[in-house]
Formats: sequence, C-alpha cells, structure tokens
Amino acid sequence: MATILNIETATTNCSVSIAKDGKLLSIKEQNTPNYSHSEQLHVFIDTVIKEAKLSFDDVDAIAVSKGPGSYTGLRIGVSAAKGLCFSLDIPLISIPTLESMAHQCKIDDYDFIIPLLDARRMEVYAEVYDNNLKLLRETKAEIIDVDSFNSYAAQGKVLLAGSGAQKCQDILTNSNFEYKLDAVPSAKHMCPLSHLKFVNSEFEDVAYFEPFYLKDFIVMKPKS
Repeated sequence: MATILNIETATTNCSVSIAKDGKLLSIKEQNTPNYSHSEQLHVFIDTVIKEAKLSFDDVDAIAVSKGPGSYTGLRIGVSAAKGLCFSLDIPLISIPTLESMAHQCKIDDYDFIIPLLDARRMEVYAEVYDNNLKLLRETKAEIIDVDSFNSYAAQGKVLLAGSGAQKCQDILTNSNFEYKLDAVPSAKHMCPLSHLKFVNSEFEDVAYFEPFYLKDFIVMKPKS
C-alpha cells in the first residue's frame, strides 16, 4: 500500500494529485498562461491532502514531473518536492513529463503516439511511443519541418499530442497525422507511473536530483 503525492509544474498547468496504489484520490489543477505555480502549488498540495482525508504523515513518497518543460516551472515543482521529501523523510520519484502525457492519449486508434511540448520558435520537445506505450525514441529538442515524423506516418496512424502539436498542423500534411492540441501534462496521469516506480524502488537521490531541462536556460534581454 502506497500513498503518493504527485506534482506537475512543467508547463502552464499547475497540477497536484494524491493517489493510493496508483488510484487517484484527489486532484487540484489550474492551467493559466501566466504560470500560477509559485502562488498556487502549496495551496493545491494542502487541498488534495485534505480532500483525501489524509495528513502528510500518510504520504509514502513524493513524485514530481522531471521535464522537459518550463525552466521556472520545473524549478518550482522540484524544489517543493525535495523540500517535502527532506521534511517528511520519504523518497522522491521522478516522472518524465512527456511519458505521462502519452498515457493520457487514447492509443487504440493509432500506431504511434508523439507527445510534444512547445519550445522556442519552431522547436518542440518530443518523444515517440508505439500503441503499447513502449518508448521508441527518447526525448529530443527539434525544429519542425516538412519531413518531421514522416517515417512514422509512412507506417501507420500517428497522434501528435500537446502544445507542440500546434506547430505541426500547418506543416505536416500526411493524412496519417492526427492532433490532440488540448493535451497538457497533468498530475492525474502521473499516478500509475509513480506507483510502479515506488513498487520497483526507483527513487532519486533527493540531495542531487535536478530537473531534465534538455536545453540551457536563456535569459532574454528586454527590447529597448
């Protein structure tokens, strides 16, 4: 029996869930373009624990979305997760952001699932899964062009899901491409993944764990 608090802050969606043995007990999330994480995250953590009629002493582990995604969002989520692990003396679990996105897609109608997050300009973060959710290609930061993912579309139906899929719609014309633009990373879909990692004792070193940024943080100079 494991009760796990799941934290997702890799994108504009500030999302927290609590689950027992991989089954969702409570979730609180808010998806706003101005990133509400610093104001809302700890409020949401308290809310889901109270809604599940639990206390922090009942939590066996903290799971956090590890990225890629927003530099600031990831820092906020990981900092909160590590602080809770230290104070409660419980293990830390990390969940790849794109993997949890793939698990929210209806896979039966497709041969491939490609979760994508918007990066800068025409760039996206993307992974590729088959319809058994087996990872076929690890995360890449790549610029979308007319040849992107065509090798998969040549083999069957492909679902492009997430904020990065918007950049593909006008460029990728193969009829085997379909789109799920409203897919966002959510703590709801972390629940079964974090439970499996708990059962397998796949824990992070709390002191040294860092988010998976994939790209270096760039400070933009203000326009004069």
